[in-house]
Amino acid sequence: MSISLKTEYLGLNLNNPIVASASPLTGNVESLVQLEKAGAAAVVLPSLFEEQIEHEAQEVHHLLAFGAESTPEAINYFPELASYNTGPDTYIQLIKDAKQVLGIPVIASLNGISRGGWVRYAKLIQSAGADALELNIYFVPTDANVSGDEVEQRYIDLVRDVREVVSLPLSVKISPYFSSPANMANKLIKAGANGLVLFNRFVQPDIDLETMQMVSQLELSQSSEARQALQWIGVLHNRINASLAATGGIHAREDLIKLLLVGADVVMIASSLIKKGPSHVSKLIEGLYDWLGGYEYASVGQMKGSMCYDHCPNPKGYDRSNYMKALVNYTSKSA
Repeated sequence: MSISLKTEYLGLNLNNPIVASASPLTGNVESLVQLEKAGAAAVVLPSLFEEQIEHEAQEVHHLLAFGAESTPEAINYFPELASYNTGPDTYIQLIKDAKQVLGIPVIASLNGISRGGWVRYAKLIQSAGADALELNIYFVPTDANVSGDEVEQRYIDLVRDVREVVSLPLSVKISPYFSSPANMANKLIKAGANGLVLFNRFVQPDIDLETMQMVSQLELSQSSEARQALQWIGVLHNRINASLAATGGIHAREDLIKLLLVGADVVMIASSLIKKGPSHVSKLIEGLYDWLGGYEYASVGQMKGSMCYDHCPNPKGYDRSNYMKALVNYTSKSA
């Protein structure tokens, strides 16, 4: 039996639902080629950080300005800051190089800190030829005076601002910490998003007891983390008019299959690639083929969403009604 793994994400036709998410492996052309050869259906480049660009620009400006007022000649000696490569040139070149050598879609990623930054760099990314743009919104509201409504409006405004200046397909990578994720999803789509990436994984702080300093350390994901995306993709599938991507915790074929069953159009993997290398994509594809054949599915499209909230034999598993049952079952097993 011929089995089709084809899927669609952000209007892009993909050979399978496995996308290499932003990571060090997607930051250079050589590893991007390896990922394509292994079977990745698309790649997401590492985020272009406005904050980093601004910091580098300020550092160069400080260096050039140091001592510039000591003599009148010094003012004319130092070149203008604009002539230095402190902007997004390297990132734009990566997009162009990737498009030149890859036959799969190249999705750029942007993390801004200001309205002007989001808009300016989004336009540059579109001009460079990216197939789509992922807005990697990483905002931790630590100000107690900022309400939940204000936080949500900030997301909505920036999506609307970017949509006004680019025609690229837009996905929005968000956190799971909204009071009503389903409602927020609808607002983002109305603002111009074509898809959602669930979920952004915030770096949690820790304390170094030797130095008594706050430190941040990025840890690779585990399979159990995929359950959060599984829950909300299952709820949103067929209820919103947008593509759904799962990210975080996809390591084994079982993780991939479960997320497709609840309605993910694609799964994005990063930690598993860092651990096992590009060849892991091939193993996931092989595992998906075997599972589909074993259960007599003809395609990914046929099985996708069959366990979403609207189609699940027991949809109560998605909400609070399953909470007590889970506790009772756990207690019974522990007794």
